[in-house]
Amino acid sequence: MSATLWVMILFLLTALTKDPSLSCQIMRHFRAGPNHLLDIVKTSFPQRPRTHLMSEQQHPTGPRRGWTDIVAGLSLASVNIPQVLGYTRIAAMPAVTGLYTVLLPLVAFAAFGSSRHLVVAADSATAAIFSSAIGKMAPPESAHYIALVSMTALLCAALLLVARVFRLGFLADFLSRTVLTGFLAGVGVQVCIAMLHDMLGVSVSAHNPLVQAYETFRQIPHGSLMVAALSAVTVGILMTGQRLAPHLPAGLYVVIGSIALSMGLNLSHHGVPTLGHVAGGLPHFGLPDVSWNELLALLPVAAFCVFVIIAQSAATSRVFGERFHETVDEDRDLLGLSAANVAAGLSGTFTVNGSPTQTAMAVRSGARTQVAQVTFACVTLMVLLFLTRPLEALPRCVLAGIVFTVAVGMIDLKSLRAIRQESPGEFWLAVTTAAVVVGVGVEEGIFLAIALSLFRHVRHSYEPHTMVLQQSPTAGVLEALPAKDGLESAPGLIVFRFCADLFYANSTRFRQDLLDLVEHAPHPVRCVVLDASPVTDIDYSAAADLRDLIAQLHQRGIALLFGRVSVYLRADMDRHHITPALGDGNIYAELHTALKAAHQILGDTTVPPPTVRPS
Repeated sequence: MSATLWVMILFLLTALTKDPSLSCQIMRHFRAGPNHLLDIVKTSFPQRPRTHLMSEQQHPTGPRRGWTDIVAGLSLASVNIPQVLGYTRIAAMPAVTGLYTVLLPLVAFAAFGSSRHLVVAADSATAAIFSSAIGKMAPPESAHYIALVSMTALLCAALLLVARVFRLGFLADFLSRTVLTGFLAGVGVQVCIAMLHDMLGVSVSAHNPLVQAYETFRQIPHGSLMVAALSAVTVGILMTGQRLAPHLPAGLYVVIGSIALSMGLNLSHHGVPTLGHVAGGLPHFGLPDVSWNELLALLPVAAFCVFVIIAQSAATSRVFGERFHETVDEDRDLLGLSAANVAAGLSGTFTVNGSPTQTAMAVRSGARTQVAQVTFACVTLMVLLFLTRPLEALPRCVLAGIVFTVAVGMIDLKSLRAIRQESPGEFWLAVTTAAVVVGVGVEEGIFLAIALSLFRHVRHSYEPHTMVLQQSPTAGVLEALPAKDGLESAPGLIVFRFCADLFYANSTRFRQDLLDLVEHAPHPVRCVVLDASPVTDIDYSAAADLRDLIAQLHQRGIALLFGRVSVYLRADMDRHHITPALGDGNIYAELHTALKAAHQILGDTTVPPPTVRPS
């Protein structure tokens, strides 16, 4: 048995047992006979306890659970092998490299990751990112191009490991769901356009999606009717299958049927391009041959990929972890994603990512542990060893049709419609991101997505909601009203709420808004109460502005009280010398005690302060 195959067996055993030393022990006892080996393996798989929320039928354990996961893995392979072959069209890589993404990378994540459900494999979003950049550095599918793509996977692995060590996974949280939806929609449109020329049997030379679309439609009269018909049938079957029978592997049926049709009618001799030679056997391991300058040029490409990997994988792990009431260790998942990309880079394939669609397919098929993903990898191994020859007859237009339907699914119109209804401003951010991805490029689109997410957050902090708490004439409680000139809480009293932390960018606005309320109050203001519940942090610049405000109010004979002061805010006030400037007796942990003190300042000791409505 070759050394490569032994390495793969060790990977598989490590994934199943989660213990490398135990894997080696199993291999040492391999020749002791099947019964002895079975005893060792049985002791290595503790049964997963059931939660009280699931019945045995919903969540079986023991041998039944293992068989369910194996069947789910077989189903997952039947659905996803055609897809990963299609992703190579987006990545501009040889078809066999798509199979490599669901071989060792799957097993590596199963061995080192935390999520029991996440499927880590080829992904259209990351494929679009690196292919658009590396396509300018080397001819697609060339040896140099493959080396650059593999090195990108290794760089992604290194950056993911750095993110794990320094706990930088939170950075992906700045990529909001809104702009991520827009980004994926833009990638979906771009991929759809990129597949059209293969689906119509025409050739284009442009790289920009808009120019590609123009050239494709201009070449339609020169296209192949047979290719277009095959593409239309492929898309029709897949979309109908997704709608009417989503549990059936329609992609597998299409691939098998088109291969049989291609071999039976010899379609390659009738103007229908096929995959051609597909290298069988195991992948070759080694470091890609890339120059230092090329390595530096690939770093930003890998960084963009890592942002998408962390954001997409973390979101998927959380969703399915919550569904099954399981705790997900995101730091360990980063380690698993790093290991998966190391396996991808060393085996000559491209960057892998946690796939929400493939994970959903796995769960729908009954997968509840990574045993399903390891089974998927075993099926892929069998395909590589014995079934690559039939793949050579697969028409390229069928593969393009499969990718086209996947790309259409990335355009989440339902989510975009919901965003538009709930937050029109965020909807236009998503549309802008999608437009930049299609019109300018994927790297620029992901950069804009991150920038817009941060900009929106900063804008909310810079222009937060401001409120005046005013007594309701009917309910007798304080109600929060949008702050505007002429409002007061009571004659001579303003209860003010600033709904953000105070920092250098918004502290001037805070001071000016409060002074404007004081200036335009219907009665001379004698006391201001700040409801500080939204404020948890004050930076150096904001503290200086706040001390100036305290001095200005004191000069006017206006008392300033703080209510609902948290321990964190109090620590900042002490550190920045706000407490001595304000007076320790003017800082309260509760708002009602601050209001009672305000009424005493106003001389209204007989009237109790109004009740504060929870907010």
